[in-house]
Amino acid sequence: MTRWQLRFRPAAVPPLLPALALALAGAVAVAEPLVIAHRGASGYLPEHTLAAKALAHGMGADYIEQDVVLTADDVPIVLHDIHLEGTTDVARRFPGRARDDGHWYAIDFTLAEVRTLAAGERRGADGKPAFPQRFPADRTLFTVPTLAEEIALIDGLNRSRGRRAGLYIELKGDHFHRAEGKDLPAAVLRVLEAAGWHRADSPVFLQSFEPATLRRLADEFRSPLPRIQLIAENDWSEVPGVDYDALVTDAGLAAVAGYAAGIGPWVGRLYRGRDAAGEAQLSDLVERAHAAGLLVHPYTFRSDALPAGIDSFDALLALFVDRLGVDGLFTDFPDRARAYLQGDQ
Repeated sequence: MTRWQLRFRPAAVPPLLPALALALAGAVAVAEPLVIAHRGASGYLPEHTLAAKALAHGMGADYIEQDVVLTADDVPIVLHDIHLEGTTDVARRFPGRARDDGHWYAIDFTLAEVRTLAAGERRGADGKPAFPQRFPADRTLFTVPTLAEEIALIDGLNRSRGRRAGLYIELKGDHFHRAEGKDLPAAVLRVLEAAGWHRADSPVFLQSFEPATLRRLADEFRSPLPRIQLIAENDWSEVPGVDYDALVTDAGLAAVAGYAAGIGPWVGRLYRGRDAAGEAQLSDLVERAHAAGLLVHPYTFRSDALPAGIDSFDALLALFVDRLGVDGLFTDFPDRARAYLQGDQ
């Protein structure tokens, strides 16, 4: 018997059929949570490279994440940051192109220039690898893909492998793009339409930390694709003027339900550590979000960066899947999440 056969709660979105399932009501058996490959299989290969996305597909991810920013010539590329230096050799190739704040912004480079960059494992501001035990950071064997190229890859793998993985696109730093005179949502939607991945039955989620961006997708563009409100902590200063504490109140969740299908909180919003007796301290956010009709897709599940008080990746998944009942999870290790859900761990 698989775990999903034992889980019951108000209806949630089954894999790849979000619009239909959101209309259901009542207590039903819920399919096992979605495995969302966070920046691809980034625990094994450099994030947001086509190689990491192909590996994630092979590992059985239901959805594969794309963070998207624009180039100077308005081409959507897949890159976690609005800056280039964290995962590419831009500082070496274009030493004089940083802005006064010391960052090399993707928006200052044409696609032709971005294509000359080598991509590899993420490095911190000190130049050291963010995850030292992962793929060797000195092996910059990869490039930065466009969103169109990544869709073509996943679509091709869906055909050749006989399974349908979806896209989970974050519109990265939309407020920054607006200030620079760029329309990131419009550019992303054009690429999706050109690829035929823009319809209500397309396996695509659109996510953002910015309520205004999600509202615009709903109201101005009238995109039928389901939207996810990402939830940060206020002290991260993720988006100027957005109060994430207010978004997770009952009133805030009710407001989110008016323009989004779900929320994407970071794991610290749900798991608060352990008390003096060693009991896990879990918030009621999942329960309240479900009561508001919202999905919950928390981030990020890493076997090499476990939260305090968690002694194994499986123990982390057990808390979120079996006790909290999340609807999906972002993970750098999609194979390990899939194995847990299938009972193969």
